[in-house]
Amino acid sequence: MNFELLENLLPLTLALALALFVPTAMMVMSAILGPRNANNSKLSPYECGIQSVAVSGDARSRFNVKFYLTAMCFLVFDVEMVFLLPWAVLFQKMGWNGITAMMGFLGILAFGWLYLWKRGALEWE
Repeated sequence: MNFELLENLLPLTLALALALFVPTAMMVMSAILGPRNANNSKLSPYECGIQSVAVSGDARSRFNVKFYLTAMCFLVFDVEMVFLLPWAVLFQKMGWNGITAMMGFLGILAFGWLYLWKRGALEWE
């Protein structure tokens, strides 16, 4: 038997088993232990803090632009974090080329953040 292969696959197998077990256990415990008293207010649609007055399935209702700005801000800064982690891991191997590339990337993101700040996208009423 190839023990090196088993030694490499054991952590992956344990992580996969844990990743499958924990959500399954939470869902089963919620179904068993959770209360079952539904009423009209609990069954009504509720999205993004706005009570829906439109008919179900109607795509013509208008949303405040703040929701879209929040989503765009989240995407911009989420993408920043996704690219910063691999750069931080390989920081010493990349040298000056990696540093200048990341400074350019962070400069573009800082410009986007300043633009959002000046436009008032980060201020809430």
